[in-house]
Amino acid sequence: MIRRLALIAAALATPAGAQTTAPPRAILFVGNSFTFGANSAVHYWRAGSVNDLNGYGIGGVPALFKAFADQAGLSYTVSLETEGGKTLGFHYRERRQQIDRRWDTVVLQEYSTLDPQRPGNPANYVADVGRLGRMFAGRNPAVQVYLTATWTRADQTYRPGGRWYGRPVAQMAQELRVAADLARASTPQVAGISPVGEAWNRAFAGGIADPNPYDGVSFGQLDLWSWDQYHASAAGYYLEALVVFGRVTGVDPRALGRGERAAEELGFSQDQTAALQRIASEQLAQP
Repeated sequence: MIRRLALIAAALATPAGAQTTAPPRAILFVGNSFTFGANSAVHYWRAGSVNDLNGYGIGGVPALFKAFADQAGLSYTVSLETEGGKTLGFHYRERRQQIDRRWDTVVLQEYSTLDPQRPGNPANYVADVGRLGRMFAGRNPAVQVYLTATWTRADQTYRPGGRWYGRPVAQMAQELRVAADLARASTPQVAGISPVGEAWNRAFAGGIADPNPYDGVSFGQLDLWSWDQYHASAAGYYLEALVVFGRVTGVDPRALGRGERAAEELGFSQDQTAALQRIASEQLAQP
């Protein structure tokens, strides 16, 4: 909030004739269904506000980011390149033609269990972040890459056969964050990590969201998962977008306010909106 007020004050203090319009920042989102908002109203929400490099007509988390940026008075052109069920390695090998361009900012989101064949193993993730970071830096040495550390999958935690079966609901998200830390440490282009899964954990711990969808969702709590207990609900993706927005821009998500337009269009109450913004803000304040 302080940063936003300072920017506004500076703009007002500058004579109109002396003001110059900076070009919008170009941001690219690369990921899979956890980025494009599968199983929710977010999937095709405001698709016309962003550029889907694959031509699928997706809005998703990138469209939420764009809406937040517009409301905050920030100028971004938002592009996305997503494919369901794929790792970052797929995008590097198969979609390089679409994404090997000059970007100011890139948001990378890995497969939900890191390695589909070896769930929880971060080796390929770390290597692919490095490859992509070097590729983007080849076009823009000043590029800033952000990694999205995603959430615990309920189906992997509460169902026999899941990689994290029998462990606390927070565990999977915590391990995904550790993997993101490893990738950041080995890739100089990575400017930060968006702690989405840890924000989910905070929502569970604070009673904002129900931690176990298999025993029913408690009255007054949000279900952050969709019907498959794997992907996110609209509320889960909204929280993801808030965390990514706050990390990338430095704007406190609470500055968007209880009446934030995307939340209203997606059907959240103002109390729910404020709670999700608070959770995102609190998590972003953690190291």
